[in-house]
Amino acid sequence: MRSVLALIVASVTLGGCATAPSGGEGLSGTHWAIVRIDGAAPVAPAKAAMRFDEDRLGANVGCNGIGGEYRVEGGRLIAGPLMATRMFCEGPVWQQEEAVNALLSAAPEISRRGRSMRLTSGGHALDLQLKAE
Repeated sequence: MRSVLALIVASVTLGGCATAPSGGEGLSGTHWAIVRIDGAAPVAPAKAAMRFDEDRLGANVGCNGIGGEYRVEGGRLIAGPLMATRMFCEGPVWQQEEAVNALLSAAPEISRRGRSMRLTSGGHALDLQLKAE
């Protein structure tokens, strides 16, 4: 009886140490078109997209690719460390890319309704539309 009780206590104790998975919570395997960056249409709409794999995200606004690990925690997208390609970009596409980088680095709040999603944080907002698979 003592060994059974010890086993139950050990199971409960170890179970309390486990953390609940905090992966993509419904984002994994989705691909999104970026439709607005801080209220403006993307300068390069054909390239402006974001995708979520199991634990990595990727984004492109029209010049450099941005990517890194992510998880969803408390209604926020926690991304990083983020990496980006280093092609020379200037003008509006560069400004939009900088805004997306700042947004993703600032643990944006996720607001998802149907096929639309909005990420907001640090004075930036990103509106996305789910792409058909």
